[in-house]
Amino acid sequence: MTKIVFMGTPAFSVPILEGLLAENYEIAAVVTQPDRPVGRKKTITPTPVKAAAVEHGLLVLQPEKISGSPEMEKIAELAPDLIVTAAFGQFLPEQLLQVPKLGAINVHASLLPKYRGGAPVHYAIMNGEKETGVTIMEMIKKMDAGGIFSQRSIPITKQDDVGTMFEKLSNVGKELLLETLPQIISGELQPTPQDDAEVTFSPNITREQEAVDWNKTAEEVDNQVRGMHPWPIAFTTYEDARWKIFHATPTEETTTAEPGTIVLRTKKDLHIACGQGTVLAIDELQPAGKGKQTVQAFLNGSGQSVAEGQQVK
Repeated sequence: MTKIVFMGTPAFSVPILEGLLAENYEIAAVVTQPDRPVGRKKTITPTPVKAAAVEHGLLVLQPEKISGSPEMEKIAELAPDLIVTAAFGQFLPEQLLQVPKLGAINVHASLLPKYRGGAPVHYAIMNGEKETGVTIMEMIKKMDAGGIFSQRSIPITKQDDVGTMFEKLSNVGKELLLETLPQIISGELQPTPQDDAEVTFSPNITREQEAVDWNKTAEEVDNQVRGMHPWPIAFTTYEDARWKIFHATPTEETTTAEPGTIVLRTKKDLHIACGQGTVLAIDELQPAGKGKQTVQAFLNGSGQSVAEGQQVK
């Protein structure tokens, strides 16, 4: 039986771990990020992967930093045949990659060599890609640069956001990994090098990227809103107060108004001018100091003073 150390953190990783367990792979340990404070009350909360591992009675290791840690020494003592990672969230040192005799493989949520890095799903949606997918790849010292064992693509619809795509890609990753693993273990499948000319990157989202640029078209702003939902959430500023925007819809309207101008305000509609004369309807938002709400609830509550002709930034 192949002995595996599994490394993952968010909900995306859980079906992949459970798929390995269902196929009776031996999971010697699960490595995940430390418990973190969550929510307004800062409640210390285990990662989704830790919760799943505990439920299955697995050994859990939670290094603050894997490189040079006691947890890394423990992995070496376990002498796994293979390391499988899926959105672990830390860079693995070369010393650790040398531990398993069959190497280390990663379930990466993009069609490599496109979107190497920590936020591939966010960037695929924000950039208006029509599809994304999962790559099973060998891990080497350079981030997401190892050879490709297998890939599978799925479409991105206009109804998709980061949350829905993570759920879809998690299941695709589980299925693809389970199909690919036997060939990796047997040595029948060898990795294909990535084409360096096709490489693009998806670094972690910055605070500056969360701010809506109303000079972009309504479709591009919608891509940004969906590409940041349910985290970290796009925002705009109105009269020095921040509005988080959860859902929006490009309209068929056109306008000559300056981007960022409120061009329609009724009891249930809030439309904002975007670049190239396009218009975006705000569907759901969270004004500063308030809860998330529909635009109708906002306009009839704390947003009563909002009027046509005013600007957001």
